Amino acid sequence: MKYLLPLLVIFFAGCSIKNYEYSEAKIVTIKSPKIKFSDIGYVRHTDDAIELELFEAGHVFQKIDINRMICVQDGCMSKHSFNKEYLNASYPNDILQNIILGHAIYDKKNQHKSDDGFTQIIKNKSVDIKYRVNAHESFFKDRKNHIIIKIKEPNGY
Repeated sequence: MKYLLPLLVIFFAGCSIKNYEYSEAKIVTIKSPKIKFSDIGYVRHTDDAIELELFEAGHVFQKIDINRMICVQDGCMSKHSFNKEYLNASYPNDILQNIILGHAIYDKKNQHKSDDGFTQIIKNKSVDIKYRVNAHESFFKDRKNHIIIKIKEPNGY
């Protein structure tokens, strides 16, 4: 029993409160088998943690915390478990955080740079992905798995 409390503290530390260095309002669209959302959201992050807070009609709809684990209203889970339940099990563990931050996915596979960003097209037996990042938007679409994630500046770009 005396070891239970320290063990619980360590377990839930992955979902602990952070002081985020960056906070930006974004227009967020997520369409997956388990999440359907399109409205304003806040992206907060430090070098090692991300919080995506989604609002609908002025109220918090969903909050996604990404650190070593991913925490949602249903609880915390590994990144692989989150992908399996909310996105697609074949995705790399860091795909959601890379899309939110506008970083390359799949270790920069098929990355083609442009003047203001890059595009990646990834096709295999599990996915058919087009991922585009520029100064104002990250757009991820997997046609095979019917998943869209779009994170855009709210100023109309």
